[in-house]
Amino acid sequence: MLYVISIIISYFLGSIPMGLILTRMAGKGDLRQVGSGNIGATNVMRVGGLRMAGMVWILDMAKAIAAVIIGTAIIGETFAPWCGFAAIVGHCYPIWLKFHGGKGISSLFGVLMAISPLSFAICGVEWLIVALGTGYSSFGAVVAFCVMPILGFVIDTQIGLAFLAISLLCLWRHRGNVKRLLNGTESKIEWKWKK
Repeated sequence: MLYVISIIISYFLGSIPMGLILTRMAGKGDLRQVGSGNIGATNVMRVGGLRMAGMVWILDMAKAIAAVIIGTAIIGETFAPWCGFAAIVGHCYPIWLKFHGGKGISSLFGVLMAISPLSFAICGVEWLIVALGTGYSSFGAVVAFCVMPILGFVIDTQIGLAFLAISLLCLWRHRGNVKRLLNGTESKIEWKWKK
């Protein structure tokens, strides 16, 4: 029962739509009607600039970190990554928005931060190098999805399995980006400090 309770709490934490809430509070309208229609930080930058996107990124990370902490406190460290996975599921498929949410990358970094700061640093540096080097945020994310499970299995088998599940979910959520990357129609990052 404790496992189920931890997963449910983690899912509902993850399903809080931070991007939508912040952009509405700032008077930027419905984020779902702008750009990609996504509620994540990348789309927030289109309407609120880099600072607001950064705030959303941090809050989306915090949701996953909180889920991992809850999992650790209730069950233990071995189960905690699965609570992080549940938070990412909530972020991607929030019940409040008819299961149309973000793509999970910011929450993925929250799980990495909570489980393994070193893995967080490795994936973060990788993302920056690839995203800034190519101009494609999604390309940096896809590479991170490939690196994350390897780092997890180095730490522990259970953590590796959870990281693999997270990576596969996020890769599925980015399948449109992957297709656009392959056919050369993916949008590049538009850095806007404020708007």
